[in-house]
Amino acid sequence: MQKNTAPACENLRNADPCLWYVGYATAPNAQLSGKLQKGIAVLWHTQRRAKILAILRESANARTAAIAEELGVSRETIRRDLLAMQDEGLLARVHGGAITADQDSEADFQKRKTLNWAEKSEIGRKALQLVEPGMTVFVDAGTTTMAFARALRDGPDVQVITNSVDVAQTLRRHSILVGGTILSDVPATFGELTLAEIGRFMADLAILSPTAVHPKHGVMYYELHEAEVARAMGAKTSKVAILADSSKLDRTSRVLMSEVGNIDWLVTDAKADPGVRQALADLIPAVL
Repeated sequence: MQKNTAPACENLRNADPCLWYVGYATAPNAQLSGKLQKGIAVLWHTQRRAKILAILRESANARTAAIAEELGVSRETIRRDLLAMQDEGLLARVHGGAITADQDSEADFQKRKTLNWAEKSEIGRKALQLVEPGMTVFVDAGTTTMAFARALRDGPDVQVITNSVDVAQTLRRHSILVGGTILSDVPATFGELTLAEIGRFMADLAILSPTAVHPKHGVMYYELHEAEVARAMGAKTSKVAILADSSKLDRTSRVLMSEVGNIDWLVTDAKADPGVRQALADLIPAVL
């Protein structure tokens, strides 16, 4: 029998001192009973998942490889944990890792049109001060950019390039709707054709409406194709303005579009938490 050189497992409610026994109990001639072996394995299993949740609470998202390295187990073990935890509604799996469960949902687009509309209208009007006559302006698809488009009808004369059907219909004059695939959930164009069309232009300003803005985790969108469009617009413009009502601040979503420090303006509403607003103002040249 192998010599016991591990710390004694004095308290089975504390999994850490017991970790050695998980491997030891399965070694040849191990003297631990089957019931104790099973109990210790379940204990470590539970402790490991609690640590995974703690990692996600701290970082909002984490890669499978990073979790496995931190906990000292295989990637396959973590993948099984993530699958089981997703089934229990504790988290949501994404490519290469996981995110917290509250990021894995977004209200229907038509419902979002009515949410926080007063705040979005305020933001739309504020954003007009960034626009000057003769500008070329990218505008992506979102309910807050829709509020901006409504305000812009009485604003400076500019050329708008957008992937949003709603924005194009609202502005009509001096608007270009880029081609692409129209999805059923959002009245906008997406896909390779959309990205190629955006790449043909150079704008003075991009007006973007993400799902979330977090000082540490960046500007985020819920869908990959939405983030791709926003990223393409940001790459072909001189300045980037993010429109986000207070409910989107200090939040995370699924897909990173940009680090906060890469944007030029954040336009939000008067309800923004002062502490969060200041944290973002420390990273962004101007917060309106």
